[in-house]
Amino acid sequence: MNEEVRFILDETEESMQNALGHLEREFHKIRAGKANPAMLEGVRVDYYGTMSPLDQVSNINTPDPRQIIVQPWEKSMLAPIEKAILAANLGFNPQNNGEVLRIIVPPLTEERRRDLVKKAKTEVENAKITVRNLRRSAMDAGKKLEKEGVPEDEIKILEKDIQTLTDKFIAKVDNLFDLKEKDIMTV
Repeated sequence: MNEEVRFILDETEESMQNALGHLEREFHKIRAGKANPAMLEGVRVDYYGTMSPLDQVSNINTPDPRQIIVQPWEKSMLAPIEKAILAANLGFNPQNNGEVLRIIVPPLTEERRRDLVKKAKTEVENAKITVRNLRRSAMDAGKKLEKEGVPEDEIKILEKDIQTLTDKFIAKVDNLFDLKEKDIMTV
């Protein structure tokens, strides 16, 4: 196979893998009713004038599926961390006992679960659009190579391989969604 054709195929596969990785990260942000330190991932705390990620100023763990414990490395940071969690508007109300912040993760209602599944579907659709756009870009690059003199049969093989890759990644996206939907809907 021509070196340029191989490059297009490898580049496309890597980009599709990145799209899948992005979808997985977005799914981590969608909570399924179980406490998870990733739920606080976007929270930033004013640490002596610098906005820092929560996990850089405290230890975050989940002793059980219904609560998250945030233990700041400095007790003076308890109030700013509590304020940051409330400001992040995650629906959590941290309880400050002077040592740690205890966050009770409320169980999800049926309606909230459906909303989360809808949100997951939106992320899935975005991932599929990305994969299809990558397919189109790779096909266009293949056509350009054909005009530059690469044999037509190599371009046909490239197009078939790109379609196979696309189908594989769309199936992976659907599989991830099925797992996430099951996770969200499990009470």
